[in-house]
Amino acid sequence: MTTKKNQLITTAFELFYYNGIHAVGINKILEVSGIAKKTLYNHFQSKEELIEATLTFRDVQYRNWLYERVNEAPKGIERIHALFDALDDWFNNRVCHFQLFRGCFFINTSAEFGDPSTKINQVCVAHKTEIRRFIKTQVSELNIQPHHLELITDSIQLLKEGAITIAAVQEDCHIAEKAKKSALLIIDAYSNSAINKG
Repeated sequence: MTTKKNQLITTAFELFYYNGIHAVGINKILEVSGIAKKTLYNHFQSKEELIEATLTFRDVQYRNWLYERVNEAPKGIERIHALFDALDDWFNNRVCHFQLFRGCFFINTSAEFGDPSTKINQVCVAHKTEIRRFIKTQVSELNIQPHHLELITDSIQLLKEGAITIAAVQEDCHIAEKAKKSALLIIDAYSNSAINKG
C-alpha cells in the first residue's frame, strides 16, 4: 500500500470514528490529511470505497490486537478471562495504538448504513462473524459438552457486544469486568464438572 493511500485511510478512519461517517465530508479528509483530491480519487472512486477501506483497516487492526491478547493466555478458561480483560483495557483507553474509545466502529457504521445489502454493511457483518468464530474456537477448548458449544459461544458474544455498547453509551468503564463474571457463571453452569455433580 502506498504511503499516501495509507495516510488517506488512517485519516478517514480517525475522523469517521470520532465524528461519524455522514458528518465527515471528503474535503475534511483532504484538509486533515494534506493530500490532493486528485490523489484521493486515484485510489478511491467514491467515498463508499474509502469507507470500505477504513473498515478493512480497522478489522485487521482490531483482530490482530484482540487475537494476540487472547492467545497470550493458556488455552481454556484463561483465554475467556483474557478476552474480557482486553476489552477492559480498550474501554479504559489502555491500548496505546488505539484512538480514544468511541464504541465499536462496525456497530457505529452499520447504524449509519441501514440497508443490509450494501457492501459497507456486509463488511461489518463479516467482521462480527469472524469475531464469533474466534470466540467459538476458545469456547471449544473449555471443559463442556460439545452440544453446549453454540449456546456458550452465543452467550459470550452477546456479553462482549453488550459490554461494548454499554461502555460507549452509558460510559460504564467497569462493564467488561461485570461481563466477565457473567461469562464465567455461564461457563461454570454448563461445565462437565457441574453436570457430573448434578
